[in-house]
Amino acid sequence: MGSQSSGARDPFQVLEEALKGGISHFQLREKGVGALTGSALLEFALRCQQLCGEYGVPFIINDQVELACRIGADGIHIGQDDAAASQVRQRIGEDKILGVSVHSVQEAEIASKDGADYVGMGPIFGTMSKADAKKPAGVKKILAVKNEFPELPIVGIGGINSENAAQVWRAGVSGIAVISAITKAESVAERISALKASHKEGGGE
Repeated sequence: MGSQSSGARDPFQVLEEALKGGISHFQLREKGVGALTGSALLEFALRCQQLCGEYGVPFIINDQVELACRIGADGIHIGQDDAAASQVRQRIGEDKILGVSVHSVQEAEIASKDGADYVGMGPIFGTMSKADAKKPAGVKKILAVKNEFPELPIVGIGGINSENAAQVWRAGVSGIAVISAITKAESVAERISALKASHKEGGGE
């Protein structure tokens, strides 16, 4: 989530509701029109980090390696257009979480060799949260990567909600990443419960 993701609602309130509801990780994704920069971004990130710390939830920053290093985030998530994963791994050290967005078996192989702890794959379904999103690919590519690299944790992303999440879990992902499914929910707690239930429906424990 970013500062704009929750519309008129206070983003910190939405984040705290999500943390109370039982999200396992939080990624700060501050992008797009009206995105915070400079000291405003730093202040926002620190507040999110503090909240995550209170609930013992890992705090990951999307793309902004400088910011992640500056405030000691638990991890960083980068895309294919960002610095090479091997360079980022060197920069952040071995004890931080490194996630890399990939779109093919080849990209997943490179990310794995370069020290990624997990790969993000999508968009699985159509998404409104990313203006430059690629065409939805369904779970086909996830299955291909899972087949080649069964030990590599995959996080599915893009248009996932409580109705379609079960089929993503069935493809063998280790996690699902959502924005609007939670930020636009009337009841954040109920929505997270539904997303967790979809894991069982998809064959998870």
